Amino acid sequence: MTDKAFWEAMAGLAAGRPLVIDRPAGSTHPRFPGCVYPLDYGYVEGTTSGDGDGIDVWVGSLPERDLTGILCTYDSLKRDAEIKLLLGCSPEDIETVIEFSRGGMSAIFIPNPNF
Repeated sequence: MTDKAFWEAMAGLAAGRPLVIDRPAGSTHPRFPGCVYPLDYGYVEGTTSGDGDGIDVWVGSLPERDLTGILCTYDSLKRDAEIKLLLGCSPEDIETVIEFSRGGMSAIFIPNPNF
């Protein structure tokens, strides 16, 4: 699979299924009440990630929900790695998500070159 085909497949995954926003911007984490979500956070319905739940998504402030990129995270305490799709994220939204994610884990953002 080429890089272009990968990004097209990921964009199609996010565009072709409903999003479930179970942690809207301003809500708190269910186990950590001091952790407030800065943007809408949820998952792509009908998908499965490595943790058995749906593939995680962050939804930014841009009007279109195009795939901005992918955030790869690693939680050394849980020894868990995941990807999170960033949809409709401005540069400021991306920085906000990266900083939020680095609160308890390592994170790297991979921008969609087609965005």
